[in-house]
This record gives sequence, C-alpha cells and structure tokens, in this order.
Amino acid sequence: MIFDTHAHYYDEAFDADRDALLASLPGRGVALVVCPGCDLESSCQSIALAERYGFLYAAAGYHPENLEGAALSDLDAVKALCAHPKVVAVGEIGLDYYWLKTPEARAGSRDFFDAQLSLAEELNLPAIVHDRDAHRDCLDIVRAHPGVRGVFHCYSGSLEDAKVLVDKGWMLSFTGNITFKNARRAPDILRWLPLDRLMLETDAPYMAPEPYRGQRCDSTMIARSAETVAQLRGLTRDEVEAVTLENGKKFFGIA
Repeated sequence: MIFDTHAHYYDEAFDADRDALLASLPGRGVALVVCPGCDLESSCQSIALAERYGFLYAAAGYHPENLEGAALSDLDAVKALCAHPKVVAVGEIGLDYYWLKTPEARAGSRDFFDAQLSLAEELNLPAIVHDRDAHRDCLDIVRAHPGVRGVFHCYSGSLEDAKVLVDKGWMLSFTGNITFKNARRAPDILRWLPLDRLMLETDAPYMAPEPYRGQRCDSTMIARSAETVAQLRGLTRDEVEAVTLENGKKFFGIA
C-alpha cells in the first residue's frame, strides 16, 4: 500500500475529475496522502479535502514562491490552521533561488523559512521543506533549529548534505524524477540512505515518473518510484512500499 507524502490535489490540473480520482485511490493501492499548502488559500483547500477523504491529510504553510504580498504576521493564520486535527505538518516551506532572483526576495524568503521552522517547533509538528538551488542556506537555517524534525521533499541535494540531514534525524523524500535516465545524484543517495529515513511522494500533478513523464501525475504512480528504489536496494516493490508507508505514518504521527 502506497503513502504519497506530498501531493497537491487542490491544483487546477485536477479540476475536471478531482473527486472521481480521489475516490478511486484507496481501491488502487493508495493508503494515505498528505496534501501540503503553499499559502493560506491552498492550505485551506488542503484541509477541506482532508475533511472529505479519510485517507488524506493536510499541511499548512507558505511556499517560497507564494510570498508576494504576505507578511510574517500572516503566520498567525497558519498557526490557527495547524490546530485542525487533520493537519500533520507545517509546509510546504523553504527556499527557492531558481525562481527568486533578487537579494530582497531571497532575504524575505529566508525570514519566512526561519519563522515557519520556529512555528513547527512551537507546535511540535514536522516541517515539509522545499529546497531548490538553495542547499547551503537551507541547511544553515535548519541547523539553527535543532529542535525541529522535518523532511526535505523532492530531495535534490548532495550525498554529503544527505548525511548531515540524516545525522540530524531528518527524513528525505523522493519523487518520480528518480526514474529518469538522467538522474545523477539520487541513485547513490538511495543506495546509501538508511531505509528508516526514506519516504516517497509524487509532488502531483508534477514529476510523473517514467514512462509517464510529462503527463499529469497522481499517487498511484509512486509504484514506479518504489520499483526504482527496490532495484537499487535489492528489495521487492512491496517491501519498499511497506517500509515507506510505516516511515510516513511514524513521521506524520498517523495511527
């Protein structure tokens, strides 16, 4: 059974068939899904979906690409959303220097990331971290919050950084891009990574694995990622799905 630890089912890519797709997932091998927010609106949408579907849980937070017009005082609203019983994490938060180019925008995103990690620590919730082209600053801010536990989603850092995060007790999560022929770092990291620190995700509707690359992604496609991990670790797909299911349940505190 699959645990998709990161899927954006409020995205407009699912507008045409969202309810039919979500209703079908348990019968297609999907046990659990976490839907993280990217701002107040999408966090509320994630919670609304979690209220409708028992297998779906939510996270609330501000993504670095969604900070235009936001103020740190808006985190009071995020804190209120985190009190919902189906909110299991603060996220999706972090840094993105691919899209944020100016020093001012990057500095603002660092302030938000720091503040949201403080919120996660205050609420004793894990953090779901987005890191794109900002590995050093992400690690520095994480180091400044030793009391926070979290996951680097769609992990794209080095093996050396992975070892730092694992030593801190953090998790690493991987998407369908590990199935791509041009995947470079992921195979070595996945061969090394302790199995109890591994989670799988889709980042749906993005990051569809081979042979679906370029199509809309959904949680069932994690099976392809699990197959890739199984090949790298000498395991079966069922074994990988089982261990990542248990890892996700433990990480998010889902019974």
